[in-house]
Amino acid sequence: MEAFLDLAKDIWDYLRVRKKFWLAPLIITIILMGSLIVFTEGSVVAPFIYSIF
Repeated sequence: MEAFLDLAKDIWDYLRVRKKFWLAPLIITIILMGSLIVFTEGSVVAPFIYSIF
């Protein structure tokens, strides 16, 4: 878990120093879509999620 927090801090520092705040919504969207696919993989909702893509 500590490695994940270090990674998140490094990404935030990169966005802040390089003034690339427009990347934040993209990163958040990619993480949310990836977690949605992972968590609904074995559920009944999976066919409906995959039809969105």
